[in-house]
Amino acid sequence: MPQYTLNIAHLYGDLMNTYGDYGNIIALRYYAEQIDVTVKTTVISLDNTFKSADFDFVLFGGGQDYEQTIVAKDLKSKAAELQHYIENDGTLLAICGGFQLLGSHMIMADGQRVDGIGALDLYTINMHDSQVKVAKDARLTGNIVIKNNQTGEVYHGFENHQGRTFIGDQELALGTVISGNGNNGMDNHEGIIHRNVFGSYFHGPILTRNGNLAKRILATSLSQKYPDINWEDNLKQLPTESF
Repeated sequence: MPQYTLNIAHLYGDLMNTYGDYGNIIALRYYAEQIDVTVKTTVISLDNTFKSADFDFVLFGGGQDYEQTIVAKDLKSKAAELQHYIENDGTLLAICGGFQLLGSHMIMADGQRVDGIGALDLYTINMHDSQVKVAKDARLTGNIVIKNNQTGEVYHGFENHQGRTFIGDQELALGTVISGNGNNGMDNHEGIIHRNVFGSYFHGPILTRNGNLAKRILATSLSQKYPDINWEDNLKQLPTESF
């Protein structure tokens, strides 16, 4: 059988890997190898160059406030290539801090404003901001269940964040909250889908607990690179796992 390759960029994998976000790559590799796809991963970190043409999938994980401020400064040098990647339908999964930094800005716990790259129409405020009217003095923490309104799929995960993220009116949420808090504990939105970008606050990691989403994202990535193959049908034949 022919060999296919999925080239993955793990953005700041040495700094933004809270709660084992690397597990999302492990989940993709698990399914990919069963359909004769080899996965190659490269960590793109501080002072490394990101070239959009080199990668078929990007993972941008979460981190603590200190790491996020460092990453935010370096991310500016990669902004143009990342925006080009996103607007040309590159597949990307952004978790927590990575999700926030793709937006316009975020307000840290100490009130500091950290600018993102504005690739997605979203912004993040702090839990003590005057806009927050629900669970004002608490982190948004605990198990969460959402339903993807496009596919009807249900996703399970764990959230732990103090930021409250608000997506633009024209943006599509990853899902509607069934139980838990979601992006901000107010509008029942969790995450975002923009073109082939999937953003979420789900740790766990999200793809190890939700094989249906892992297979969907893998099929999306492979279809961009090898459009003559029906990757979705190939993946449907595999059992959907929850690790």
